[in-house]
Amino acid sequence: MIVGVNLARWRVIVRGLGNVPRRSGAVLAFNHHSYVDFLLLSWPIVRRLRRPVRFLAKREIWSSRWTGWAARWAGAVPVDRESASARSGAFDATIESLAAGDFVAIAPEQTISPSLELLPFRTGAVRAAQQAGVPVIPAVGWGSQRFATKGGGRRLVTGISVIVRFGEPIWVAPDDDPVEVTARLQRVMTELLHEEQEHYPDGTPAGAPWVPARLGGGAPPHAEVLAEHRRRAQRWEHAAGDSGPDESGAAAS
Repeated sequence: MIVGVNLARWRVIVRGLGNVPRRSGAVLAFNHHSYVDFLLLSWPIVRRLRRPVRFLAKREIWSSRWTGWAARWAGAVPVDRESASARSGAFDATIESLAAGDFVAIAPEQTISPSLELLPFRTGAVRAAQQAGVPVIPAVGWGSQRFATKGGGRRLVTGISVIVRFGEPIWVAPDDDPVEVTARLQRVMTELLHEEQEHYPDGTPAGAPWVPARLGGGAPPHAEVLAEHRRRAQRWEHAAGDSGPDESGAAAS
Protein backbone atom coordinates (compact mmCIF):
# COMPACT_ATOMS: atom_id res chain seq x y z
CA MET A 1 0.00 0.00 0.00
CA ILE A 2 2.80 2.42 0.90
CA VAL A 3 4.53 1.77 -2.43
CA GLY A 4 1.30 2.40 -4.36
CA VAL A 5 0.60 5.68 -2.56
CA ASN A 6 4.17 6.86 -3.09
CA LEU A 7 4.15 5.94 -6.78
CA ALA A 8 0.88 7.80 -7.27
CA ARG A 9 2.31 10.80 -5.39
CA TRP A 10 -0.82 11.09 -3.27
CA ARG A 11 -0.63 13.69 -0.51
CA VAL A 12 -2.14 11.91 2.49
CA ILE A 13 -3.23 14.52 5.03
CA VAL A 14 -4.08 13.12 8.46
CA ARG A 15 -6.02 15.04 11.11
CA GLY A 16 -7.03 14.04 14.62
CA LEU A 17 -4.83 10.96 14.99
CA GLY A 18 -4.52 11.84 18.67
CA ASN A 19 -8.15 10.76 19.08
CA VAL A 20 -7.22 7.15 18.26
CA PRO A 21 -6.32 4.98 21.31
CA ARG A 22 -2.66 3.93 21.45
CA ARG A 23 -3.18 0.58 23.15
CA SER A 24 -6.83 -0.37 23.66
CA GLY A 25 -9.40 -1.51 21.13
CA ALA A 26 -11.86 0.70 19.28
CA VAL A 27 -14.41 0.69 16.48
CA LEU A 28 -13.34 2.89 13.59
CA ALA A 29 -16.56 4.01 11.90
CA PHE A 30 -15.74 5.30 8.41
CA ASN A 31 -17.62 6.75 5.44
CA HIS A 32 -17.74 4.42 2.44
CA HIS A 33 -17.07 6.49 -0.68
CA SER A 34 -14.34 4.53 -2.46
CA TYR A 35 -13.16 0.98 -3.11
CA VAL A 36 -9.90 1.82 -1.34
CA ASP A 37 -11.13 4.00 1.53
CA PHE A 38 -10.47 1.28 4.12
CA LEU A 39 -6.83 1.13 2.99
CA LEU A 40 -6.39 4.87 3.38
CA LEU A 41 -8.12 4.73 6.77
CA SER A 42 -5.55 2.14 7.87
CA TRP A 43 -2.60 4.07 6.42
CA PRO A 44 -1.84 6.45 9.35
CA ILE A 45 -2.66 3.87 12.03
CA VAL A 46 -0.41 1.19 10.60
CA ARG A 47 2.35 3.58 9.59
CA ARG A 48 2.42 5.93 12.58
CA LEU A 49 0.91 3.97 15.45
CA ARG A 50 2.33 0.63 14.29
CA ARG A 51 -1.00 -1.07 14.97
CA PRO A 52 -3.02 -3.30 12.63
CA VAL A 53 -6.59 -2.56 11.61
CA ARG A 54 -9.17 -5.25 10.95
CA PHE A 55 -12.37 -4.56 9.03
CA LEU A 56 -15.63 -6.26 8.16
CA ALA A 57 -15.79 -7.30 4.52
CA LYS A 58 -18.63 -8.95 2.65
CA ARG A 59 -18.06 -12.36 1.09
CA GLU A 60 -17.76 -10.95 -2.44
CA ILE A 61 -14.72 -8.87 -1.47
CA TRP A 62 -12.91 -11.99 -0.30
CA SER A 63 -13.64 -13.86 -3.51
CA SER A 64 -12.67 -11.01 -5.86
CA ARG A 65 -9.21 -11.22 -7.43
CA TRP A 66 -9.04 -7.41 -7.25
CA THR A 67 -9.83 -6.99 -3.55
CA GLY A 68 -9.34 -10.43 -1.95
CA TRP A 69 -5.67 -9.73 -1.29
CA ALA A 70 -6.55 -6.59 0.67
CA ALA A 71 -9.06 -8.46 2.82
CA ARG A 72 -6.51 -11.12 3.68
CA TRP A 73 -3.72 -8.56 4.22
CA ALA A 74 -5.84 -6.64 6.70
CA GLY A 75 -7.06 -9.70 8.58
CA ALA A 76 -10.63 -8.82 7.66
CA VAL A 77 -13.63 -10.42 9.33
CA PRO A 78 -15.65 -12.10 6.54
CA VAL A 79 -19.41 -11.47 6.40
CA ASP A 80 -21.93 -13.51 4.42
CA ARG A 81 -24.84 -11.07 4.27
CA GLU A 82 -27.24 -13.73 2.95
CA SER A 83 -26.89 -15.90 6.04
CA ALA A 84 -28.28 -14.78 9.41
CA SER A 85 -26.10 -17.28 11.29
CA ALA A 86 -22.98 -16.15 9.41
CA ARG A 87 -23.74 -12.51 10.17
CA SER A 88 -24.17 -13.37 13.84
CA GLY A 89 -20.87 -15.22 13.83
CA ALA A 90 -19.09 -12.26 12.23
CA PHE A 91 -20.57 -9.93 14.86
CA ASP A 92 -19.40 -12.20 17.68
CA ALA A 93 -15.92 -12.37 16.12
CA THR A 94 -15.87 -8.57 15.96
CA ILE A 95 -16.67 -8.21 19.66
CA GLU A 96 -13.98 -10.74 20.58
CA SER A 97 -11.44 -8.87 18.49
CA LEU A 98 -12.38 -5.52 20.07
CA ALA A 99 -12.26 -6.94 23.58
CA ALA A 100 -8.79 -8.29 22.82
CA GLY A 101 -7.62 -4.75 22.09
CA ASP A 102 -7.88 -4.66 18.28
CA PHE A 103 -9.08 -1.93 15.98
CA VAL A 104 -12.01 -2.98 13.81
CA ALA A 105 -13.09 -0.68 10.98
CA ILE A 106 -16.80 -0.71 10.19
CA ALA A 107 -18.68 1.16 7.46
CA PRO A 108 -22.10 1.96 9.00
CA GLU A 109 -23.49 2.74 5.52
CA GLN A 110 -22.50 -0.77 4.37
CA THR A 111 -22.24 0.29 0.74
CA ILE A 112 -20.59 3.00 -1.33
CA SER A 113 -22.72 6.12 -1.65
CA PRO A 114 -22.85 7.31 -5.30
CA SER A 115 -23.80 10.81 -4.11
CA LEU A 116 -20.64 10.88 -1.94
CA GLU A 117 -22.86 11.97 0.96
CA LEU A 118 -23.64 9.70 3.90
CA LEU A 119 -26.35 7.08 3.52
CA PRO A 120 -28.44 5.95 6.53
CA PHE A 121 -26.34 4.19 9.17
CA ARG A 122 -26.85 0.69 10.51
CA THR A 123 -26.42 0.22 14.25
CA GLY A 124 -23.76 -2.51 14.08
CA ALA A 125 -20.78 -0.27 14.82
CA VAL A 126 -22.37 1.20 17.92
CA ARG A 127 -23.69 -2.13 19.19
CA ALA A 128 -20.28 -3.77 18.78
CA ALA A 129 -18.57 -0.96 20.70
CA GLN A 130 -21.24 -1.10 23.41
CA GLN A 131 -20.91 -4.84 23.95
CA ALA A 132 -17.11 -4.79 23.86
CA GLY A 133 -16.80 -1.74 26.14
CA VAL A 134 -14.70 0.28 23.68
CA PRO A 135 -15.23 3.68 22.03
CA VAL A 136 -16.40 4.44 18.53
CA ILE A 137 -13.96 6.69 16.66
CA PRO A 138 -15.70 8.68 13.89
CA ALA A 139 -13.44 8.66 10.82
CA VAL A 140 -13.99 10.37 7.48
CA GLY A 141 -11.94 10.16 4.34
CA TRP A 142 -12.03 12.29 1.23
CA GLY A 143 -10.10 12.23 -2.03
CA SER A 144 -9.71 8.55 -2.83
CA GLN A 145 -13.10 8.57 -4.59
CA ARG A 146 -11.26 10.33 -7.43
CA PHE A 147 -9.45 7.04 -8.06
CA ALA A 148 -12.09 4.36 -7.56
CA THR A 149 -15.74 4.73 -6.64
CA LYS A 150 -19.05 3.19 -7.65
CA GLY A 151 -19.96 4.09 -11.22
CA GLY A 152 -16.59 5.74 -11.83
CA GLY A 153 -13.43 4.60 -13.53
CA ARG A 154 -10.45 3.00 -11.86
CA ARG A 155 -7.73 4.85 -13.70
CA LEU A 156 -4.81 5.79 -11.48
CA VAL A 157 -4.93 9.50 -10.67
CA THR A 158 -1.63 10.97 -9.52
CA GLY A 159 -0.77 13.93 -7.35
CA ILE A 160 -4.11 14.19 -5.54
CA SER A 161 -4.81 15.09 -1.93
CA VAL A 162 -6.36 12.41 0.28
CA ILE A 163 -7.77 13.38 3.67
CA VAL A 164 -8.12 11.05 6.65
CA ARG A 165 -9.70 12.65 9.71
CA PHE A 166 -10.46 11.11 13.08
CA GLY A 167 -13.04 12.69 15.38
CA GLU A 168 -13.33 12.56 19.14
CA PRO A 169 -14.23 9.17 20.67
CA ILE A 170 -17.87 8.38 21.33
CA TRP A 171 -18.44 6.11 24.32
CA VAL A 172 -21.57 3.98 24.49
CA ALA A 173 -22.89 3.22 27.97
CA PRO A 174 -24.51 -0.18 28.62
CA ASP A 175 -27.97 1.40 28.93
CA ASP A 176 -27.65 3.73 25.92
CA ASP A 177 -30.03 3.24 23.00
CA PRO A 178 -27.90 2.11 20.00
CA VAL A 179 -30.33 3.80 17.61
CA GLU A 180 -29.92 7.16 19.32
CA VAL A 181 -26.13 6.85 19.53
CA THR A 182 -25.97 5.82 15.87
CA ALA A 183 -27.94 8.94 14.93
CA ARG A 184 -25.44 11.01 16.93
CA LEU A 185 -22.55 9.25 15.19
CA GLN A 186 -24.01 10.08 11.78
CA ARG A 187 -24.47 13.74 12.73
CA VAL A 188 -20.84 13.97 13.88
CA MET A 189 -19.51 12.25 10.77
CA THR A 190 -21.67 14.43 8.51
CA GLU A 191 -20.19 17.57 10.08
CA LEU A 192 -16.63 16.26 9.74
CA LEU A 193 -17.19 15.14 6.14
CA HIS A 194 -18.75 18.44 5.05
CA GLU A 195 -15.85 20.36 6.58
CA GLU A 196 -13.32 18.30 4.65
CA GLN A 197 -15.31 18.44 1.41
CA GLU A 198 -15.73 22.21 1.58
CA HIS A 199 -12.07 22.88 2.46
CA TYR A 200 -10.50 20.22 0.25
CA PRO A 201 -7.05 21.46 -0.90
CA ASP A 202 -7.75 20.50 -4.53
CA GLY A 203 -10.99 22.46 -4.58
CA THR A 204 -14.49 21.51 -5.73
CA PRO A 205 -14.49 21.91 -9.53
CA ALA A 206 -17.96 22.54 -10.95
CA GLY A 207 -19.38 19.47 -12.63
CA ALA A 208 -16.57 17.14 -11.50
CA PRO A 209 -17.99 13.62 -11.00
CA TRP A 210 -16.09 13.25 -7.71
CA VAL A 211 -17.68 16.37 -6.18
CA PRO A 212 -21.11 16.19 -4.46
CA ALA A 213 -24.04 17.89 -6.18
CA ARG A 214 -24.45 19.96 -3.01
CA LEU A 215 -21.17 21.70 -3.90
CA GLY A 216 -21.92 22.03 -7.61
CA GLY A 217 -20.31 18.76 -8.63
CA GLY A 218 -21.45 16.09 -11.02
CA ALA A 219 -22.17 13.31 -8.52
CA PRO A 220 -25.80 12.12 -8.49
CA PRO A 221 -28.11 14.26 -6.28
CA HIS A 222 -28.28 12.85 -2.80
CA ALA A 223 -32.11 12.86 -2.68
CA GLU A 224 -32.23 10.57 -5.71
CA VAL A 225 -29.57 8.24 -4.34
CA LEU A 226 -31.29 8.13 -0.96
CA ALA A 227 -34.65 7.23 -2.54
CA GLU A 228 -33.09 4.40 -4.56
CA HIS A 229 -31.19 3.19 -1.51
CA ARG A 230 -34.45 2.95 0.46
CA ARG A 231 -36.17 1.07 -2.37
CA ARG A 232 -33.32 -1.44 -2.53
CA ALA A 233 -33.30 -1.83 1.27
CA GLN A 234 -37.02 -2.59 1.25
CA ARG A 235 -36.60 -5.20 -1.47
CA TRP A 236 -33.69 -6.78 0.40
CA GLU A 237 -35.54 -6.92 3.70
CA HIS A 238 -38.58 -8.43 1.99
CA ALA A 239 -36.38 -11.11 0.40
CA ALA A 240 -34.56 -11.74 3.70
CA GLY A 241 -37.83 -12.49 5.46
CA ASP A 242 -37.55 -13.17 9.17
CA SER A 243 -33.77 -12.96 9.18
CA GLY A 244 -34.02 -9.16 9.13
CA PRO A 245 -31.60 -6.60 7.75
CA ASP A 246 -27.85 -6.93 8.04
CA GLU A 247 -26.59 -4.71 10.85
CA SER A 248 -22.97 -5.76 10.67
CA GLY A 249 -21.61 -2.74 8.84
CA ALA A 250 -19.55 -4.82 6.43
CA ALA A 251 -17.84 -2.86 3.71
CA ALA A 252 -19.64 -3.50 0.45
CA SER A 253 -19.51 -2.36 -3.15
